[in-house]
Amino acid sequence: MKWHTEYLTFHTPTKRQYVNITEKVQEAIRKSGIREGLVLVSAMHITAGVWVNDAEDGLIQDIDEWLEKLAPYRPDYRHHRTGETNGDAHLKSLLVHHQVMVPVTGGRADLGPWQQIYYAEFDGQRPKRVILKVMGE
Repeated sequence: MKWHTEYLTFHTPTKRQYVNITEKVQEAIRKSGIREGLVLVSAMHITAGVWVNDAEDGLIQDIDEWLEKLAPYRPDYRHHRTGETNGDAHLKSLLVHHQVMVPVTGGRADLGPWQQIYYAEFDGQRPKRVILKVMGE
């Protein structure tokens, strides 16, 4: 079994942003030379996430509004007693989760017809990393 690791770094200009990273993942798979296996895509921060879904702008806005309803920004989170102000970002990350595994078939991420891989930033404006771990033959 072969392994290939890459890191992506994001420094989003806003606190919340959703970045389609499908092509970056496909490029890492190409570089790995792995034809059959899996790719792990994992946000390395507790205020970010990764998901697979449609790349339609209206859906992205719907997801953002849904997350804000479930975990709204507000000043009274207990976490803020530590001096932080990102309690909502931690909760949003739990809702979308921090990683996905995607099958690799024929040297490409084996996604459905509308599936795309997204990095979800909930506490941006500083450098954050995502690890891409391609494994297989």
